[in-house]
Amino acid sequence: MATRLRARLGTGYPSCWLQGWRLSPGLPGGRLAHAGAADRLQREYDAVVIGAGHNGLVAAAYLQRAGVRTAVLEKRHVLGGAAVTEEIVPGFKFSRASYLLSLLRPQIYTELELQRHGLRVLPRDPYSFTPLLEDRSPPRSLLLGHNMAQTQRQIAQFSQKDAQAYPEYEAFMGGLVSALDPLLDAPPVDTAALGQGSLLQRLRALQDLRPLLRAGLALGRQLPRYYEVLTAPISKILDQWFESEPLKATLATDAVIGAMASPHTPGSGYVLLHHVMGELEGRRGAWGYVAGGMGALSQAIACAAVAQGAHIFAEKAVCHILLGKDGRAQGIVLQDGTEVRSKMVLSNASPQITFLELISQEQLPKDFVQRIQQVDTRSPVTKINVAVDRLPSFLAAPNARDGQPLPHHQCSIHLNCEGTHLLHQAFTEATHGHPSSRPMIELCIPSALDPELAPGGCHVVSLFTQYTPSVLAGGQPWDEQARNAYADTVFDCIEAYAPGFKASVIGRDILTPPDLERIFGLPGGNIFHGGMSLDQLYFARPAPSYSGYRSPIPGLYLCGSGAHPGGGVMGAAGRNAAHVALKDFRCL
Repeated sequence: MATRLRARLGTGYPSCWLQGWRLSPGLPGGRLAHAGAADRLQREYDAVVIGAGHNGLVAAAYLQRAGVRTAVLEKRHVLGGAAVTEEIVPGFKFSRASYLLSLLRPQIYTELELQRHGLRVLPRDPYSFTPLLEDRSPPRSLLLGHNMAQTQRQIAQFSQKDAQAYPEYEAFMGGLVSALDPLLDAPPVDTAALGQGSLLQRLRALQDLRPLLRAGLALGRQLPRYYEVLTAPISKILDQWFESEPLKATLATDAVIGAMASPHTPGSGYVLLHHVMGELEGRRGAWGYVAGGMGALSQAIACAAVAQGAHIFAEKAVCHILLGKDGRAQGIVLQDGTEVRSKMVLSNASPQITFLELISQEQLPKDFVQRIQQVDTRSPVTKINVAVDRLPSFLAAPNARDGQPLPHHQCSIHLNCEGTHLLHQAFTEATHGHPSSRPMIELCIPSALDPELAPGGCHVVSLFTQYTPSVLAGGQPWDEQARNAYADTVFDCIEAYAPGFKASVIGRDILTPPDLERIFGLPGGNIFHGGMSLDQLYFARPAPSYSGYRSPIPGLYLCGSGAHPGGGVMGAAGRNAAHVALKDFRCL
């Protein structure tokens, strides 16, 4: 059976988001229904958004909400970019790329009324489970949740001192997150504007400093300690707080996830902060599953945009951005030669695709082109989606007799995380062009909370693994043999923690860095559209002097993860870019 199913991998299920569809209020969940010829692609709009990733959809919703006639053009058959649900194995619905929700800005939930448009989030508590491989029966494990007393009892298995320190650590990190949070919802300060124009224009530009000043005031006397968190290796920070390796390794995963970095890499602390900045239903740092998979989030945002009057089209690949004689963006050209004119173009594509493929480089400043070419897009990630016929049963926490999910099954399950040295070892192998022999694995089972994702008794398993280099040693290709060899290594690791896992597998979908780039347009397979290192954030994202969503081409804006504040299913780049574009649009 598994062989037959494996032959069908990659055949994503039909989307309801196709050309000429609109919101039908009469359908349950606000699904999209066909609207007929009236909503076919028109030849002129006020704004065109390239790419229907979640940021592009958010931008379109805000533009259309402000009365700007907007069209979204997506090259794939399904909307959502990396936030999609696809039926790779018949009957199993996978969040094929991104798989958890937390970072989406709370303003977007409320302003776009996403709950009314069908979004339902399934919070997780407990949220983290780290089983150990050790010579004792049963092996120990570390279970973290929102009940602090229970979490402390779990940590105390390894260190009483760490159990006592953990609440203070959480409060310390929470203070830094609260201080930086306002910076996510505004463009970075335009330093050039501070020294240009009339006195009145300069004073207006000073207003943009308010979020930065508020952040500084909030940090207060703790600023030196927080500065260290942002710039130091996360291993150094965690060593200051804790002594037990399983706890430090579990926390360190958030500092390296999606990053070609080790816990010993300077600046890895910011990536950890980036992953604890979110909130879910008012709880800071909480993560959850989206009912129906991540594609249901994209559907809700699309419904919000369409309800306002936006036109959204799948299978419309943009091949070129039109420029007028004055150098201003004037629309786009599709692969079939169709021209769509517009006063503004917002690109949800990566900076590399936007500026190196969709525009002739002769139209751009040379130093800008060089900056975009130099963006670090290295990716350590291989995502493996697995259909199984039963829940994994871990040696550290065996399944119940009835086979029903236990609390730890809803968690992010961290494997090969007995110590930070294992994460560093896995990273080091990848820097030499070799996939990790003992990779860091984050295993999630969303069907533990959302059983409709899989047939009865079966489950969908998400394996977010690293480290795998984009380019293998010796220039070897990521061919079928290499992909399967690495997936087999991952499965062997899981088998050690949960015997019987390999026998439960019905089908699998292996997405190496080149696959993530080819399918989802992620440069180098990087889930953030570019590394989240300090030299590629805020003022420098995607390039110095162009961090405020405007580009060197008037009328062209960047609204994806390659813009501030970066990657993750956050929506901030789409919302912020829409507000900047609206401000300019009103001056046209």
